[in-house]
Amino acid sequence: MHVSDSELKALEDVLLNTRGTVPLHTRFRALFTLKSLKSDEAVRVISAGFNDQSALLKHELAYCLGQMKSNLALPTLERVLRDASEDPMVRHEAAEAMGAISACSSLPVLKEYLSDDNRSVRETCEIAIAKIEWNHSEEGKRHLEVESNVPLYTSIDPAPPSSGLLAGPSEPEDVSEASVLVLKEKLLDTRIPLFERYRAMFGLRNIGTPAAVDALASGFSDDSALFKHEIAFVFGQMLSVHSVPALLRVLKNADESDMVRHEAAEALGGIATPEVLPHLREWMTREDAPLVVRQSCEVAIDMWEHENSDEFQYANGLGAASSVAVGT
Repeated sequence: MHVSDSELKALEDVLLNTRGTVPLHTRFRALFTLKSLKSDEAVRVISAGFNDQSALLKHELAYCLGQMKSNLALPTLERVLRDASEDPMVRHEAAEAMGAISACSSLPVLKEYLSDDNRSVRETCEIAIAKIEWNHSEEGKRHLEVESNVPLYTSIDPAPPSSGLLAGPSEPEDVSEASVLVLKEKLLDTRIPLFERYRAMFGLRNIGTPAAVDALASGFSDDSALFKHEIAFVFGQMLSVHSVPALLRVLKNADESDMVRHEAAEALGGIATPEVLPHLREWMTREDAPLVVRQSCEVAIDMWEHENSDEFQYANGLGAASSVAVGT
């Protein structure tokens, strides 16, 4: 996609508006349009947004920079990760974005934060390190060559899906059912590295059956907010109506981590079935709801309205199109 200088400036003005005169969901649309440009100028504009007060927006800025895979974003992402005063949700996303970009130069920085005070930041750095090392391994290079030809999903994920679980003559249904059981066991095994559990998670996503959704939903019993928020993100990618009850339980659970509930809200907005809208409206306006949950519901309602409209793509008010999927 190409935009003129004036269109780029208009997008910048929308994204970086801190006066409260532009709704957050409109700023999100501008952000995802900028992400789709994949240009150095777009990286510059997105990188300038980290002075904002909204942790939700800043975490989305980091996600988009990671998906753009530009090394130009690394200094900004490293600065965000190093900022102990920043919201952990934003710092975690910065670390994950560094893993998505997968530059070996990021490894020393990520290793510095393996003992960070915040668990989600520690765990994200662990996964990002494993992701970079795997991407630069022979197995990783072979996988990326195959995946680039026939990707099931266009996102750059924190871990590659598990594959090659079963061999021998079996019916596709048998393979799917057996693979779900194997992957579920791996998903819930807290004795193995998180990176491997994430691989099982994305393997279940790629299978995509109701049984796979149920297996993924069982992961909401985990004690890692990072792990649970990634499951909610995966449900947002799958857009499976079967996941709605589990996501609603997460959204309505006041004892659940903000980052998990926020991701559940946005997944529900993407799935966009009629029954989810009243819940999103309720939690957008509830005074006892955390700010990041209320703001996520606002964005999710905009996504819901898009999915139930005649718009072909999730687009900002300037007429430029972008992906509807939002980040982890």
